[in-house]
Amino acid sequence: MIPDELTCKEAVHLVVAYLEQRLLPEVQARFEGHLAECPGCATYLEQIQQTIRLLRELAEEPLMQETTQERLELFRQWKNHL
Repeated sequence: MIPDELTCKEAVHLVVAYLEQRLLPEVQARFEGHLAECPGCATYLEQIQQTIRLLRELAEEPLMQETTQERLELFRQWKNHL
C-alpha cells in the first residue's frame, strides 16, 4: 500500500467529517481516492447517505392523529398491566 492511501478502517472513521465537509483538502482527496478504488467503502458511504435522507424524511412527516391515538391506547393498556 502507498503511504498516502487510506485503509478501510481509516476511511470509515472519516465518513462523518466528510459528510459535514470538515476534512482538510488533502485528506478529502485521499478519502475520495480510496472511495474510487474501494467498492465496499463507497457502498458504506452511500448507505450512510441514504440513512440520513430517510431519517430527514421521517422527521418531516407529520404523525397522523389516529397513529397518536393508537399509541396512547397501547400505552394505557401497558400501564394498566403493571
